[in-house]
Amino acid sequence: MTILTDEQKQLNEMAKGFLAGEGTVAKQLRHWRDIGCKDGFGHDLWKQFGELGLAGIAVPEAQGGLGLGAVETALVLEEVGRNLTPSPFLTTAVAAVRALDGSALAERWFPGIAAGDTVAALAVDEGRHHAPAATALAAKRSGNGFTLSGAKQFVVHGASADLILVAARTAGAPGETDGITLFAVEKDAEGLAVDNVALADASKAARLRFDDVQVDADAVIGEVDGGWAPLSRALSAGRAGAAAELVGVAAGAADMTNDYLKQRKQFGRLIGEFQALQHRAAHLFSEIEIARAAAWKAAELLDKGDERAELMVSVAKAKAGRAAKLSAQEGVQMHGGIGMTDEHDIGFYMKREAVLGALFGDERFHANRVAQLSGY
Repeated sequence: MTILTDEQKQLNEMAKGFLAGEGTVAKQLRHWRDIGCKDGFGHDLWKQFGELGLAGIAVPEAQGGLGLGAVETALVLEEVGRNLTPSPFLTTAVAAVRALDGSALAERWFPGIAAGDTVAALAVDEGRHHAPAATALAAKRSGNGFTLSGAKQFVVHGASADLILVAARTAGAPGETDGITLFAVEKDAEGLAVDNVALADASKAARLRFDDVQVDADAVIGEVDGGWAPLSRALSAGRAGAAAELVGVAAGAADMTNDYLKQRKQFGRLIGEFQALQHRAAHLFSEIEIARAAAWKAAELLDKGDERAELMVSVAKAKAGRAAKLSAQEGVQMHGGIGMTDEHDIGFYMKREAVLGALFGDERFHANRVAQLSGY
């Protein structure tokens, strides 16, 4: 497992304190859910991310950020997952920043992201399942720019985003990686229709409809027909980040369950004294540690630019998703009847795991990807 530097440990402690204090279920998730917030998160909290430097964690120092890497991002995201903190950190500070990095658009958007003022979304999928190469949304040349026509599904924070990164097809056929172009589309673009949807965990995603949306040539991120490169960077960062957040979800559910085992009495004894439950808790601990090791290794390889990074990212996303599912299921079961009630927080971990596990590819998608990258 990655050995953290003193600076990384300090960052980890800062993120832990901040999110355990300000990002709790009571202060954030329950609050925004219960008032029916259209964004599903608090912009004041996102602004605090900016004030602490977290929103700009991956933004280069020259452009107002911290200039840190995937390992540091993973440390923050594990705490986001542990506290179930709703925020646009993963889509904006991680995926969008990696897509924009090095492009002409970075100068425009990075300051707002680093300050916690800007929210970004990634519009990739068009069907029920994650399939980036299946992009069919058409981008046809029109004057000095392009006309976008088609639809996108499961765009997390799509209705709240100031900036939407849209994968569109400028050449080739769905299923081909060549011919995809990545565009930066602003929220008020004419012809863009947004249908905001509440997900199982109370977060928000959008269905987007592009009806002849006009964008300038300057909206292209990278090269025309060569959008697979920046899109892949964004997806790799997003998947590694989601893996780290899933580890946090697993750890948070396990911590809550272990505390309950030490408090709940049945048959005159603490239920944590029963060996069968001890065995289940021990097994869960080991699964979470394995998932954490995989997530940290994936982040480390991404930072090094290692050719094995893509493989390890998929290993981490699949393993962390499985560990989070196990932890949430065990947590609800070991809490008994109270675990099925809305009044207790353990159920939120199960809902978050279900949504986050599907984001950027579920366990089956990444298991297949591991096989393909391994030559099978």
